[in-house]
Amino acid sequence: MALKIIDHGTKEYQQMVQLRTDILRKPLGLHFSPEELEKEKLEILIGAFEEEKMLGCCMLITLDPATVRLRQMAVLNNVQGKGIGRALMQFAENIARDRGFRKITMHARQSAVGFYEKLGYAVSGEEFEEVSIPHFIMEKSL
Repeated sequence: MALKIIDHGTKEYQQMVQLRTDILRKPLGLHFSPEELEKEKLEILIGAFEEEKMLGCCMLITLDPATVRLRQMAVLNNVQGKGIGRALMQFAENIARDRGFRKITMHARQSAVGFYEKLGYAVSGEEFEEVSIPHFIMEKSL
């Protein structure tokens, strides 16, 4: 499996949008707007690949000089539980560290809190609703 930063607008980016649509958006009846996708030009886009096929992805968004936010973490349903999410998280943390960030934060779906806790993230604050489902803010110092 290859982990890499991908460029906005490329064939790999199109795979990323499709994967996030299939895993994160369609089940909730949601779609990306052109404006949302345009903003992603500013983000660090990360993909996990087996040859040319994207298995998983996530992105990092700068919040301030010390903090980055993880967003849109998605892994193909048929390969979940095989370490791809863990590898993506470690890769994202290393990129954030290399770029001088000291903390990662995220809005984690309630169903994923246990996964992130195993990787050293802690819940910060109360449950809230986002995209119609329960989430928690989670954080980790790098």
